[in-house]
Parts: sequence; structure tokens; C-alpha cells
Amino acid sequence: MPNQIFTAGLHNMADQVYFFKSFFRNIFKKGFEWEELFRQTYLIGYKSTGIITLTGFILGIVLTLQSQPTMKEFGAESYIPRMVSVSVIREIGPVIIALICAGKVASGIGAELSSMNVTEQIEAMEVSGANPVQFLVVTRILACIVMIPLLTIFADAMALVGGFTATILSGDITAKLYFTNALTILDYSDLLPALFKTILFGFAIGFVGCFKGFTSNNGTASVGLAANSAVVTASVWIIIIDAIVVQVTNSILYS
Repeated sequence: MPNQIFTAGLHNMADQVYFFKSFFRNIFKKGFEWEELFRQTYLIGYKSTGIITLTGFILGIVLTLQSQPTMKEFGAESYIPRMVSVSVIREIGPVIIALICAGKVASGIGAELSSMNVTEQIEAMEVSGANPVQFLVVTRILACIVMIPLLTIFADAMALVGGFTATILSGDITAKLYFTNALTILDYSDLLPALFKTILFGFAIGFVGCFKGFTSNNGTASVGLAANSAVVTASVWIIIIDAIVVQVTNSILYS
């Protein structure tokens, strides 16, 4: 039994490596599907702004309200905007937004491609001479790579707005003073690692969703399985990538 599990894991890893090679190879092939790429950026980006706005705004409110009692004890209420901006932009924002997108985007991609696979639409594309990897996989992964960082930046901005909203409800501070304190503390060492993480998160979300949907082969039941597996796997990869990037950036920037 352990040997079977180990063998299945190796086969799955080999399939993912082959799938990645196929994705990378098809990026540079002629006839790139720009129209489908723009459509996917709209679906992944614009269609996710509602939940991203709400998540970012509430994140800023909650983080501010939770930190206020402790900061008051030390007479450091003026540092709340700086604390919110650094913690949200450096770590909390990218991870939370990536997990939200894993639940929404990765599951949607996995279910969509799995249903196409079950109904043999992908095979029909191959028979008709189309390139299903370039049309279905490359466009979705690249759209995730582009849109997840943009959604994270937007959510970070909404978190600062939420933090300001929570602050003015319990204190007297102007918008200029709040955002000046929140933004002046930031440095490139805060922004660049966070941006790099979101790019990797976007790739993981798109790749896992496409892989789970494109390789499903268990009939109609595989649609739900692909969607569920895509969410779980993408979430695990997000946590792993975050841990690795934090360790690497800390050793480089803060050593």
C-alpha cells in the first residue's frame, strides 16, 4: 500500500512536470489567443472585484479594531496606520487574497475544464486542428499571473481605507495624516517581495486549476472532484510558497 501511494505520487508529479512543459512551450507558439486572454482577465479580475473589495475593507477594519486596545495601553495609537499598512501589504493581504482567489478562481477553472474534458470538447478541439493547451491553459494561467497581483494591490488599498474608517470612528484623525503615516513607513523591501509573492500565487492558482480540470477522467463526478481538489491544492501551494518566499526575502533583505 505505501508503495502504491508513493508510485501514484511520482506519476502525479511527472504529469505536472509534463503539463508545465506543455504550458511553457505553448506560450511562444504562433497564433496566440489574445482575445481569450483578455476575456479571462475580465472574468478573473473584474468579476472578482466585489469580493476582493469587501475582503480588503473588512480586513483593514478588523485589524485596526483588534490592535487599538493593545496600542492604547502603550500610548502608541499613532502607530496604528503604520502597523496596518506594513502588516497588510507585506503579508496578510497577499495571502488572504490569494486564498480567496483559490476558492473562487481555481475552483471555477477546474470545474470548467473538467466539464469540457468530460463532454469531450477538448478532444473535439484537437480534432478540429485547434490547440487546446494554448487556448484553454496558457490564457488562464497568464490571466491569473496578471490579475492576482492587481487584485491584491486593490485589496491592500481597500484595507487602508477600512483601517481609516475604523480609526475615525474611535478617534480624531484626518485622512491626510492617516495615509501619510501609513504610506511613509513603506519601503521597497515591503513592496517588492509582496509583489513577487502575488505573481507566484497567481501562477499556482492558474496552474493547479488548469491541471486538475485538464487531467480529470472519472466521468461527471470528476467535475466536482476537480473543483474541490483545485481549491485544496492551490491553498496548500499558496502557504508553501509564502513560507519559502518569506524565508528567502528575510535572509536577503533583513540579514
